[in-house]
Amino acid sequence: MIPVREALEIILKDIKTLGTEEVEVLSSPGRVLAEDVVAGRPNPPWDNSAMDGFALRAEDTRGAGPRNPARLRVIYDLPAGRVPKGPVGKGEAVRIMTGAPVPEGADSVVMVEKTKAVADGEALVLEEVPRGANIRKIGEDFPSGTVVIRKGTRVRPAEVLMLATVGRAHVKVYKRPTAAILSTGDELVDIDETPEAGKITNSNGFALSALVSEAGATPVQLGIARDTKESLAEKLAEAVKSDLIISSGGVSVGDYDLVKDVLGEMGSEMRFWKVAIKPGKPLAFGVIGGKPAFGLPGNPVSSMVAFEQFTRPALLKMSGRSDIFRRTFPASVTAEIKKKPGRMNFLRARLFIDDSGGFSATPLEGQGSAVISAMVQANCFIIVPEETSSIKVGETVRVQPFDSTVLDTEKYGY
Repeated sequence: MIPVREALEIILKDIKTLGTEEVEVLSSPGRVLAEDVVAGRPNPPWDNSAMDGFALRAEDTRGAGPRNPARLRVIYDLPAGRVPKGPVGKGEAVRIMTGAPVPEGADSVVMVEKTKAVADGEALVLEEVPRGANIRKIGEDFPSGTVVIRKGTRVRPAEVLMLATVGRAHVKVYKRPTAAILSTGDELVDIDETPEAGKITNSNGFALSALVSEAGATPVQLGIARDTKESLAEKLAEAVKSDLIISSGGVSVGDYDLVKDVLGEMGSEMRFWKVAIKPGKPLAFGVIGGKPAFGLPGNPVSSMVAFEQFTRPALLKMSGRSDIFRRTFPASVTAEIKKKPGRMNFLRARLFIDDSGGFSATPLEGQGSAVISAMVQANCFIIVPEETSSIKVGETVRVQPFDSTVLDTEKYGY
């Protein structure tokens, strides 16, 4: 067995970022930018009003107050989307809407709540207005030529807002990886079949597809390979058409574990077969036809843990992401943990905010690699280092959230 860190180093050394493509901005969320986005115009593009009110000269309001208002002549109205009809002179004002360009001569805007309309097209300003008040200056957000989004950024709604603001209808992104998913074993049946005695549903294939999609890649389901060299070779020949290969099952030392033999016959270069991790020890990684290939364990939880720790970072790196690892942070453990030294353990757990505002993690019952119900209840892993044999209640552990609802108050009762 090799340590988790060494396994990751071996894997990521073989992973290369894919090429690029241009997509419409509405298709860009979740993708990774393959270029710096440079603003071709300033934002705001001109001085504009931050309020509905009156554009005026600040000096015309000196000394104004509720009992001594400044009386200004309103020369025209200026809605958003229109251009000024003319400059603002001494003793004049323009009724202006939010977002409308500030007319020449005006240096401030007073909000409408601080004014009072009077007859004959005049307005009373009920307070002294500072110079520059309620005006968004040209380029206040960013000037023309600014790099507004850096290459390597994952596009979120905020980035879409920026792309639209600078007028980018299309943007260059890294290609989305395809991941071939293959399940192995004579014991497997398809999801719509009723398993006979000794048979189980191919649940790993569906879970891995969901994990691949969640990582921003495209799953390619290859179905089930039977426990024959011919079936495995046929499926793996199809798998090399994808950017990355994932198989589950067939990597232990059982009599029917033929994956190793078939890979050898295909001229694959295998890097390792076992990792010091629990669950997930029988984990294989190599290169088949120039494509990185992961042989994940057959037990469903082991398969998911191995994907999270090894396959997901590889897919994210292929996608151009720089933040390829799940974040970890400290939490107080609420139950005693005991294990044998030698392997890094990833315990399914529930993360909570405790009464003091800190985080606490509760290990779940049923840590077996086939206990799917605990995986459903979990929102994080407690990471127990290789050399650690026990952790007492209240001690600090590292937790790795993997669920986007980890801070969902309704679900987790915060």
